[in-house]
Amino acid sequence: MAKLAGKIAYITGGGAGIGRAAATLFAKEGATVVIAEFNEANGLAAQEAIRASGGQAHFVKTDVTSEESVKASVAEAIRLCGRIDVLYNNAGGSSAIDAPVTTCPTDEFWRAIKVDLFGTWITSKYGIAEMVKTGGGTVVNSSSVFALVGTKNKDAYTPAKGAVAALTRSMAVEYAEHKIRVNAVAPAVTVTERVRGLMESQPEVIKMTASRQMTGLVMPEDVAALALYLACDDSRNITGQVVAIDGGMSIN
Repeated sequence: MAKLAGKIAYITGGGAGIGRAAATLFAKEGATVVIAEFNEANGLAAQEAIRASGGQAHFVKTDVTSEESVKASVAEAIRLCGRIDVLYNNAGGSSAIDAPVTTCPTDEFWRAIKVDLFGTWITSKYGIAEMVKTGGGTVVNSSSVFALVGTKNKDAYTPAKGAVAALTRSMAVEYAEHKIRVNAVAPAVTVTERVRGLMESQPEVIKMTASRQMTGLVMPEDVAALALYLACDDSRNITGQVVAIDGGMSIN
């Protein structure tokens, strides 16, 4: 039986990279997927690809840095699908101008906080409220291996993702009584379109980081598979965990 048969999955950043890989996999496993994506072209392309393969998907334009946008997006998901069973807070990411705390632009710090931390927080605010109404569900957050280990040139992204890890544990305790499990994936360098761009602009940083991944670079499909496990009943006794998928980087 499909692992998410009959479920409604709401995925932020579902139009590209890890989010699109997850949207594709979740749909293949029986979910109706709401692709909450800021980039309209990417969101529509992901929607049509899933529908063309026989799956069910709805693109809803969403800016996770805007409370009003997220509130409206979740409301539209409820209008279209009736409920949310799986919330995957995937949207986020670092940028090429991240740097040590003494030289990092202040605006880059706030960008990371707003996209990675606030985006997760505000989407959970409205998404979990809907789960409570319908008797439970699962939340998968997107943290990072950089929340678990120290590295260079990431002093904006690292605290944002570290806070997501802390928020994951807090929400797991808060909502267990509502039959809602909350976990996070913590990928290392993952070969998305964005990372391919960073490979060109920051080749030495990427090379240094990747050298610590003993089993090689992570692919978007690898992270999607872990997110699926945490989203479905296979992980029914797991909550409050931040699960690294990092080729061993966090122990190397």
